[in-house]
Amino acid sequence: MVRILIVAWTAALLPVPALAADAGHGAKQFQTSCAICHAAVAGGIKNGPSLYGVVGRTSGTLTGYHYSTAMKAAALVWTDTQLDTYLAAPKKVVTGTKMSFIGIADATKRADLIAYLDTLK
Repeated sequence: MVRILIVAWTAALLPVPALAADAGHGAKQFQTSCAICHAAVAGGIKNGPSLYGVVGRTSGTLTGYHYSTAMKAAALVWTDTQLDTYLAAPKKVVTGTKMSFIGIADATKRADLIAYLDTLK
């Protein structure tokens, strides 16, 4: 019995491979959640900065967009992990952000969106 518990406990600690995110679904998510304020092309500034090349960029640094003081001061590097955290609850991650978007609660939708953002290069 102890051996079974040890095996079960050890198995629970092993990493579980994440399901592959779908950039095609992410493109649709972008259109419904992001495109009203953000462009997906270089230099396309709307109410928000262009998200072209966002992955790997430091927050508050895109030339031509007037960021909030909070976003500039946050100096977050937009990795997939950081984007996931931010997109879940933007105002909790960067208090004082100008972004009025409340976030995406569904982890799969966030993963798909981030997979799409990864293609914008």
